[in-house]
Amino acid sequence: MKKTNAMRILDAAKIPYKTLEYDDDGEHELERGAAGETAKKLGIDPASVFKTIVMRTESKETVVFCQSAEHEINLKKARTAAGAKEVTPVKQDELLALTGYVRGGCSPLGMKRKFRTFIDESALLHDKIHISAGVRGQQIELSPQDLVKETQAVVTDLVL
Repeated sequence: MKKTNAMRILDAAKIPYKTLEYDDDGEHELERGAAGETAKKLGIDPASVFKTIVMRTESKETVVFCQSAEHEINLKKARTAAGAKEVTPVKQDELLALTGYVRGGCSPLGMKRKFRTFIDESALLHDKIHISAGVRGQQIELSPQDLVKETQAVVTDLVL
């Protein structure tokens, strides 16, 4: 398995993790239930799979949110967390240039630049959570506390 930027960052920080692979057939709509579909393919609890959502504020700041596959993000809570009047998703055609990742394979670790990151508080209810490894078809399993520490994230309520 080829190491992704996210894996190299965890290795350098000596953070223990495990990688899980699944068949990404591309048949599902990425914006609708992809993280839940990933959980099903891996046979893991969808509540432990955290999708990465990259957004922009009205001042053009890029911010990153990690939300459980079981829930949609609450935009009002996301705005409050980021201290913004507006947050809108980054357009798919901008994502690769901005983060280094494609839609459906975006990890909160190893983006081209460090962005402010917010993780839903439900992550702390799990011993291990799953995030994208940085490519479609691979997930990283790690402790939520390690993810919070490495991303310097703010843990907050983001649930709709």
